[in-house]
Amino acid sequence: MSKALATLSMSVPQGNIESYVTAIHSVPVLSAEQENELATRYRDEGDLNAVRELIVSHLRFVVHIARSYSGYGLPQADLIQEGNVGLMKAVKRFDPDVGVRLISFAVHWIKAEIHEFVLKNWRIVKVATTKAQRKLFFNLRSAKKNLNWLSNDEVKVVAEDLGVSEIEVRRMESRLNSRDTAFDLPNDADEESSFAPAAYLEAPESDPAQTLEQQNWEDFHQQKLSNAMQTLDERSQDILASRWLNDDKSTLQELAEKYQVSAERIRQLEKNAMKKLKSAMS
Repeated sequence: MSKALATLSMSVPQGNIESYVTAIHSVPVLSAEQENELATRYRDEGDLNAVRELIVSHLRFVVHIARSYSGYGLPQADLIQEGNVGLMKAVKRFDPDVGVRLISFAVHWIKAEIHEFVLKNWRIVKVATTKAQRKLFFNLRSAKKNLNWLSNDEVKVVAEDLGVSEIEVRRMESRLNSRDTAFDLPNDADEESSFAPAAYLEAPESDPAQTLEQQNWEDFHQQKLSNAMQTLDERSQDILASRWLNDDKSTLQELAEKYQVSAERIRQLEKNAMKKLKSAMS
């Protein structure tokens, strides 16, 4: 174990982030072979030195991810610390025999922990409880180009990109621009007439791991579909996309006019392309 690794603490100092960042960047990045060896030692032997080396050598990646959430007005040290928790959970579940690098697996756990922290400490936790609302919450802030209200055209674009209604975009924007609210009620506050985000946290039975597993499964199938589409010729890709994937779907007759063939021919091409697609995905 290197000297830098042996002396580096995994806790994030509140007052001197830059010193912490400098320290974690002094730890070398592991090669694929070193990473696999350490992960195998931890899995098979429970070697705590191996798991510590795996975690500390990846702390730089946590900082990189955590800094992308700096626009929420939360302490950088806290964001990094939550990301570190996600990294530790990922290392505990990492299987070196799968054949992927640890950071590719860990990034989902790191972001999940940071998301949970942001939602529990930001003023609109009350309205960001469903998957669609969370997606809108995190994407709307990056979609807003400035502090002004979105124009009608911008609202329409955001709604189409995120797959939500324009009304939902306006509601979320209104909450994003509302005044800050204390996370907890003051001791002398009237609980019946006062609001605090702490009262609207997610149900304790919600399972972030299950949510991540479902998201990873959906992403996996989306990637398989994308790869399978690339095996088709350009015309077949366009027909399937126009008939099934695009928001504004085309009729057989519209595609027949586009390619100067009969509607029956388009149906045959669609059927053949679908068979090839299913074969490629299986």
